[in-house]
Amino acid sequence: MASSTTGSVDVSASEQSAVKPARRRPTSRTPAWMKSPELVTALESIQDQYEQRIQPIDDASPEQLESLTRRCLQREIAYIPNSLFDQRNAGNEVFSETLGLESPSSDGRVRATRTNAVDLPVHLGRMCEAALLKPHQEVALFRRMNFLMHEAALQRSLLSSRRPSKARLKLIERLILLAEWHRDRIVEANVRLVISIVKKFVNTNNSFDELLSEGIVGLMRAVEKFDYDRGFRFSTYATQVVRRNSYRTVVTNQQDRQKVASGLQDMEIDISDEGRVSAISEKRWHELRARLSEMLNDLDRREKLIIRARFSLGSHRRVHTLQSLADRLGISKERVRQLERRAMDKLRAMAGESSLPGMDVSS
Repeated sequence: MASSTTGSVDVSASEQSAVKPARRRPTSRTPAWMKSPELVTALESIQDQYEQRIQPIDDASPEQLESLTRRCLQREIAYIPNSLFDQRNAGNEVFSETLGLESPSSDGRVRATRTNAVDLPVHLGRMCEAALLKPHQEVALFRRMNFLMHEAALQRSLLSSRRPSKARLKLIERLILLAEWHRDRIVEANVRLVISIVKKFVNTNNSFDELLSEGIVGLMRAVEKFDYDRGFRFSTYATQVVRRNSYRTVVTNQQDRQKVASGLQDMEIDISDEGRVSAISEKRWHELRARLSEMLNDLDRREKLIIRARFSLGSHRRVHTLQSLADRLGISKERVRQLERRAMDKLRAMAGESSLPGMDVSS
């Protein structure tokens, strides 16, 4: 590997051009490498999505096309860069080897993975049908996904709202859709990893479905941020991300329960010791939370804001002081106290009129 020290021999411009890889000059025409059999097959599988995305472009008037171009220029296109992507024949090299992915329905061994999850619902069993990726397949999928997003960003950099191009807009949509197709193959192959992690966090207060949903979202983020060129397996990185997300979900749910319980106690709604130890069923807990939300909606705008802020409910992640609410509402601190007291009286009255599920209401 050549080093760039200050005492190195001077290199002529012609020699420099021979050393540096030639950069590509992209056009709005479909690149030749996009005609590779696997990309053609992938595009056929998402043809409906592609047609839905390009329909507004095909039907756009000149003014609408300018608006679509400006929207595309503001769109975030994220990828992990690689020195290979800027080389002249990068596309041919990236797609030179076939992936050789196994179809979930074409091989008995792949279908047999469902029998290892007999305790899972049918739809989850189907999610686990995808075969595990071999190391070279994993690297190839990440390289292709990031290269396709790199190409989309490159094409997007050539857009101009003054001279919009339908061909370039449609090419960008095709590149992004193909990148998402490769991302989905990685996600499918790692669903079993997510299930094996999140099931360890399941209890009476944290449902499997909620944790799995958060785990899949974390997995997708991990796919987008993983740098395949560092030589590590993706499962090592994804495990840490999914585990951290699951722990955060459990902690957040616990904090929300504590906030609601604290609010109920201040409303003089009696919660037995047994209830505080989470003996309330998940269904009753959701009914309670829904009923409390309905009660809050019956308050006027200022009362609702004050109660939510004072008890750190909803989007409020900390307890607000009377003075901070007074400054926000433009009223005195004493007026905020009066509104809080009036709101609490209303909530007590509503709680007394209809018994909350699983709760004993004191007068």
